[in-house]
Amino acid sequence: MVFTSLFAFILSGFAGGLVAQLLAVETDAQEEYILVFMASALVTICVTIVFFIAQLFSNAPAIIDWLALCAIVLFVLIGLGLIGWTFFQPIGKRQWGGDMPIIAGLVLPNLATVLVHWLFVRWRVGRGLINARVGA
Repeated sequence: MVFTSLFAFILSGFAGGLVAQLLAVETDAQEEYILVFMASALVTICVTIVFFIAQLFSNAPAIIDWLALCAIVLFVLIGLGLIGWTFFQPIGKRQWGGDMPIIAGLVLPNLATVLVHWLFVRWRVGRGLINARVGA
């Protein structure tokens, strides 16, 4: 369980950081992407803690699936909210070219983090259940 969480932390942190790095390079980002990298690290830590706790329950696969779905919905809603907020700014303050890269940077790396973390933890928990049934 600890190995699963540690390895999922490393994999999902790498995936989120890689997506953030690729977005930063493609959008010629400057200092504003410091926020994106900080948010990616924070989400990786939070997701690791939440999924670790979920592994302690008896119906871990169902809880892990539910948590992943909730996290994905949360980040999609955050992205839509940020896009809506940008859209409803006064015409003189709208900066589609300036705001969209940071919005994508706040949503896409975190989605990648959650998906990779969920895939790895769900795979490992599923394997553990199969091994427990075979060994019993």
